[in-house]
Amino acid sequence: MIMQIGELLLENGLLNETQLEQSTALASNGSGVLTNALNMGFLEEEAALKAIGSNIGVDFIDLREADVDLTLLEAFPNRLIHREQLFPVERQNGHVLVATSDPFDYNAIDEASSAMQTPVVPVLATTAEIDRLIKQHLGVGSETIDSLIQQRSDAEIELLEDLDFGSDELSDMVQEASVVRLVNEILVEAIDSRSSDVHIESQQDGLVIRYRIDGMLHPQPVPPEISQFQAAIISRLKIMARLNIAEKRLPQDGRIKLKVHGREVDIRVSVIPMIHGEGLVMRILDKSSMVFDLEHLGMSKEIYAKYSELIKIPHGIILVCGPTGSGKTTTLYSSLLQIRSHANKIITTEDPVEYQLDGINQIQVHSKIGLTFGASLRSILRHDPDIVLVGEIRDLET
Repeated sequence: MIMQIGELLLENGLLNETQLEQSTALASNGSGVLTNALNMGFLEEEAALKAIGSNIGVDFIDLREADVDLTLLEAFPNRLIHREQLFPVERQNGHVLVATSDPFDYNAIDEASSAMQTPVVPVLATTAEIDRLIKQHLGVGSETIDSLIQQRSDAEIELLEDLDFGSDELSDMVQEASVVRLVNEILVEAIDSRSSDVHIESQQDGLVIRYRIDGMLHPQPVPPEISQFQAAIISRLKIMARLNIAEKRLPQDGRIKLKVHGREVDIRVSVIPMIHGEGLVMRILDKSSMVFDLEHLGMSKEIYAKYSELIKIPHGIILVCGPTGSGKTTTLYSSLLQIRSHANKIITTEDPVEYQLDGINQIQVHSKIGLTFGASLRSILRHDPDIVLVGEIRDLET
């Protein structure tokens, strides 16, 4: 089978001799050759699957244009979708077409046929398109939800939402590996999609997750069963933000620091009680994705030229106002970096310090210990600053 697949890809001009040797070196079966070649970037998956399908008599389907029958998901086992990357597409002439990216996974196809109690015909589709359908129709965390439901059944925990946050049962659930994994999936998905905010809302019909991307809120498809674990999800996030999970009557604010894909990400967390449960919003501050370049913030040339002159004046005040997410911090930081020099001493007082800037002295406000904006501002003035940034002016003193 190794040589059959390799020769097929070679004959179709999809691999050369050197690439074939490298792809077959560690392969134990036909799928291994294909997987290795794809992982090493030797060929496009769609072209390879079309060539293989033509040779073994299996059709290729473009899932972007397919009319997917979602009712088939009701009887199709989730484990085959997530573990075997199978996805039911439609009924056709008494058969069910099932998309797969592995043309040699015969056992999974047989299992799907037994579960559906009808003949199953495999069709080939790219891994990316199958993943897209899984995410679109089953939602983030759907694989983990299956594991959670099984754990919950085994432990005979039936009234998760009615439990108090401080109860032992919920504490155990919050620390379950599957809950931790589910929360991590939500965070990673949000960061990968370049979301600025994540909204987790307890509504009458269940849990709603929305990501703000490019200024617009986008509802995320989630499995309906996720609502059974909304208390555990929110409690897990509160623990990560070092908030009091037993307090659900008052608003709370906290912060999470993560390392995702090798880069540091800060997340501001705000929890507020609502009639159907707690609502939680996270502001994602991805340090690596931020570029503080005043010239490219979107100002017109005339405004940019005028503003650049204003921020160089050694006296006066500039107020930057706007709603949450409008770019106040980005504008202020870009301004500071433009006028930063060895001849200037710049001090900021912020809550929180969203990004650390080289060459600029930044103060983190701690109101609980008396380090307020007003208190820090009085001390700043004794440090001979040339430029001062005050993050908020909420009181009379500032």
